[in-house]
Amino acid sequence: MFNFWGTATLFLLLQSVLVTARLVGIPTVPFTESGYGDFSLADVKSIVVDSKYASATDDRGQTLIPPTLEDFATTFASDLGAALHSKIKVSKGEKGSSDAIFLTIGDAGDYLDAAGQETSEGYSLSVSSSGITITGASPLGAWWGTRTILQQLVLSDGHLPYGSAVDSPGWGTRGMMLDGGRHFYPPEFLIEICSYMSFFKQNTFHVHLSDNLFNNANYTREESLELYARFRLWSDSPAVAGLNKHKNESYTREQFDQVQSECAARGVTIIPEIEAPGHALVIVQWKPELGLEPDLSLLNISQPETIPTMELIWGTFLPWFHTKTVSIGADEYTGPADDYNRFVNAMSGYIGATSGKYIRIWGTFPPKKNYTNIYHNVSVQHWEFFDDDPYYDYILNGYSVLNSDDAFYVVNKWSGSYPQSVNLTRTFHGSPYGGDELWYPYIFNMNNKTDNPSRSNPLVLGEVAALWNDYGANASVYSEAYYAWREGIPALADKQWGGNLMESEFWSTFSKLHPAIPAQNLDRAIASKSSTIVKYAISSGNGYGAKGKSAVKDVSGNGYDAKTSCSRGSEGGIEISPSCSFTTPLSSKGRNYTLTLSLKINKLEDPTNTVVLAGGDSSLMLTPNITLFASGNYYRLNSSLPLGKSLKLSIIGQGNQTFAAVSGALPIGDTSAKQEFITRMGINGDYYHYAPMAIEAPLKQIGGAGCGWSGELFGMTLSNEA
Repeated sequence: MFNFWGTATLFLLLQSVLVTARLVGIPTVPFTESGYGDFSLADVKSIVVDSKYASATDDRGQTLIPPTLEDFATTFASDLGAALHSKIKVSKGEKGSSDAIFLTIGDAGDYLDAAGQETSEGYSLSVSSSGITITGASPLGAWWGTRTILQQLVLSDGHLPYGSAVDSPGWGTRGMMLDGGRHFYPPEFLIEICSYMSFFKQNTFHVHLSDNLFNNANYTREESLELYARFRLWSDSPAVAGLNKHKNESYTREQFDQVQSECAARGVTIIPEIEAPGHALVIVQWKPELGLEPDLSLLNISQPETIPTMELIWGTFLPWFHTKTVSIGADEYTGPADDYNRFVNAMSGYIGATSGKYIRIWGTFPPKKNYTNIYHNVSVQHWEFFDDDPYYDYILNGYSVLNSDDAFYVVNKWSGSYPQSVNLTRTFHGSPYGGDELWYPYIFNMNNKTDNPSRSNPLVLGEVAALWNDYGANASVYSEAYYAWREGIPALADKQWGGNLMESEFWSTFSKLHPAIPAQNLDRAIASKSSTIVKYAISSGNGYGAKGKSAVKDVSGNGYDAKTSCSRGSEGGIEISPSCSFTTPLSSKGRNYTLTLSLKINKLEDPTNTVVLAGGDSSLMLTPNITLFASGNYYRLNSSLPLGKSLKLSIIGQGNQTFAAVSGALPIGDTSAKQEFITRMGINGDYYHYAPMAIEAPLKQIGGAGCGWSGELFGMTLSNEA
């Protein structure tokens, strides 16, 4: 007989029991639901900062410029307001309300990392009909809680179930490393990468600031001293005059301050690296007497001026660095072991005494023997087992280790050994422990579990995945570094935090979250109602009035109207010259596009240096060949444009390739008339390799000062199809 009341009572009892689950996000969040009901984030009108802690900062993290709780609240309000399309105010108070998110600080002892140690990055989340409360172990912990709210706004259709969470990162160092020594990246790009990382709760951006291309043993001394090598910090101090010869490819102190400040505002610390005594050709080019023959990319540490020179460099730039730890590199040095150890200890002592900072080195020294002579306050960044064993060489000898194993290395554009994007299979299946075990930062050896410390070992600092530009600046444009990391950052971030997102959950979660990442547009996406993003049909009479009118209507329906100071041309277009311009409200379009210009070029002031169309990330030029200028490099085709002839020129971005076609857009799939923009890379001084380029479409301006051509523009169309 069916017992209705018994079954109903059991059902109610089950519903009254707290159900332990998790919130799917990147990283995942442990979450305990408390029965029926949810909170609509659309109802949030304000962020209330606990007045007792509004000015509190976190002094336990790596940054020396930690934001206050109120600072983080203000940034959060901006992010949330943009997502909700509303204005969210920030106020101080002692408690929240039903239409507010309350930010406060709790007991750090409630938040533990994988080693059972207190972490200032933990937070608690409480959701009820009374509102939402985020309690951080510090302001930084509260900030990570705000990232959970933003993610759930997208993933849970704007609703959070009533319940609570206690969430802490397993490891304190979580992030990425970018080789800026062999490829310059503008400050704005670094800041956007920080915003991207922060959304997934990564806190460390290691920026490699000096390096050189491979110094082939067959090079003459003169060839070595001319090889591409760069130092990316620009100081006007006479003490380092000549160290940096490329100011336009460098960061001034003001610029580097801005990068560090804007990244810190989103919880990300910049860890700078000045590489020596290996990979130090730029220093030897400055002071050739310091080179170790026959490989001038190595410093001769026995030379009496070598260590004082490095102290001079560090003494100049240490005041620039707002972090407790800096990297001196110290990678792949093949000189005498005793010299190496003496160098590392000297740098540790000098940097510590001068600034109070600690140093980090790449894992190179165990093969040199006597490696335990290195000071134990030096942390080590493991990258390859042929250079060290992080567990037996370091951890068992009391050294702190950062996992940068090359299982997650990326070498931009081409490599004989490494992939061009993060290996996601290893992220989700890189555990040697079998079953459904996921990879985490304590796993150095993915094949032999006995070579790994325990998950709870306190000497494991975390993980930073590296991207290297082994083949120099012309191998890639800025955005190709982002695309190498686009999926890898969130996939790694979940595991660096200690989350348990499965591969089967990753793609759908990431695809929903990606468009919502605030304060960046690394994809250079443009909102559009259809596949046609913008269309200026000038010669047909649509969108451009009589002579003297400045508005040029976008007839795509998206409202991206342009402005011009140019007059109507004799053939019905806009008359283009260096004395007037045609300007759109757009700057660049990222991958997968067709940009078509209908135009006639009558005159070139300088056939070798003409800007046809300029944009934020690239310029379309005639040099005299059809050329795209991007990221400081020229990518040329083998053809030019005829003068005095009306034509259509299409630039086509198709995935990681870019093409040009003259006389009209081609049918989809027809590549017969396309010419591809490619790059030629020198591979270690031995041979050349050719590779495609993924160049953004320039969209900002035609004509004006510096354009160098005269003629007529009849139309411009941009679609998001290639």
